Amino acid sequence: MSRKDGDGTCEACHRSFAYYLIHNGFNDSSYAYCASCGLTALLDVHSAPQHAAFGNDRRITPDVATLLAPCRCGGRFDAVSAPRCPHCAHELSARAAASWIEANAAANAPRRRRWWSRWLWRWQQDWGGLYAIVIEDRLVQNPWRPKDPHPDA
Repeated sequence: MSRKDGDGTCEACHRSFAYYLIHNGFNDSSYAYCASCGLTALLDVHSAPQHAAFGNDRRITPDVATLLAPCRCGGRFDAVSAPRCPHCAHELSARAAASWIEANAAANAPRRRRWWSRWLWRWQQDWGGLYAIVIEDRLVQNPWRPKDPHPDA
C-alpha cells in the first residue's frame, strides 16, 4: 500500500481493510466509485475533455459519468455509487465510517494537536462531498473514454 490513513471495518462482514482519504480541493480533482466493485476513480480537472462540464472538489455529476470508460471489473463509474468492502462487496455506509475515520484522524494528528483534533475535524458523513476514500489502494486515475476519431461517422 502506497499510503494509509488507517483501517476501516465493514459493517456487513466485520472484516477490516486499509484506506486513505483524498481531499479533492487540494488536488483540483473530482471522483466517482464503480457501481459494481467500488473502485475509486480520481479525475484531474486539468485532464478533463474540453466539452465536459467538469467541476472539482466533489463527486462527479451524471453528465460527466457518460464520459468515463468502464471500470476494469466491467462495471461503470457513476454519480451515485459508494465505495464497497473489498472482501464482501457490501456498500459502505458513510455514517458508519465516521467512527473509524474520525478515530484514525485523531490518532494520526501530531501529538501536540491530538487533544483538540478530536473535536475540531469531523468526517463529512457522505460519499459525495469534498473527500473521496480509496479502499485497499484500489484506485484508477483519469479513466476518460478515448476520443472518437471519427465523430461524424
